[in-house]
Amino acid sequence: MAEYNNRTLRDYGAPGAFSLTSWISPPTSQANDSEFKPALIQLVSSQPFHGLASECPQDHLWQFIDLCMTVNHNEVSQDYIRLSLFKFSLGGEAPKWLANLSPNSLTTWEQVTKAFLVRFYPLSKTAKMRYKNMKFKDQKDESLYDAWECFKALLRACPHHIMENWLQLHFFYNALSKQNKMTLDAGEGGPIMLKDPTTALPTIESVV
Repeated sequence: MAEYNNRTLRDYGAPGAFSLTSWISPPTSQANDSEFKPALIQLVSSQPFHGLASECPQDHLWQFIDLCMTVNHNEVSQDYIRLSLFKFSLGGEAPKWLANLSPNSLTTWEQVTKAFLVRFYPLSKTAKMRYKNMKFKDQKDESLYDAWECFKALLRACPHHIMENWLQLHFFYNALSKQNKMTLDAGEGGPIMLKDPTTALPTIESVV
């Protein structure tokens, strides 16, 4: 029959020509020198994100953005640079996430980061990190500075914690040892809990 176009049974069982379609579609660049050097791609690939539970996707994005900020191509936007290079920053099982997306479905950096975090920062991890923030406790003989840095690191690890400043300060202050509370209050010249949240945060930064 005509619709078979003289193809054999073997032809129907064999794959066709390979076609690669990107899942991330960078914006059009007007620059003529927008080709990235192999050394840059190798640098991006040197510390890949594998999608492991022990890895922090936010840390990977911060590191990747910092690296992209060092790239200066004339008339090439940061969106173009990030969208073009991001796939090279993934390793292990992480690229499979991209392969499961629709072709050209991610066209902005905001879309990429949102899809990336939805995949690698599940709701269960968000709940776990919020619980850690609420149950924060400074360690024995830990300085006020170290306790504050540790607490801020927990907040950075879950930037979508949706905890207002006053609640963060309650968790932090109530978790401090008696000595660290005294140090903080003394550095302020009085109980910090009598301060309003907008002035309490810079006060803590100044005291520590």
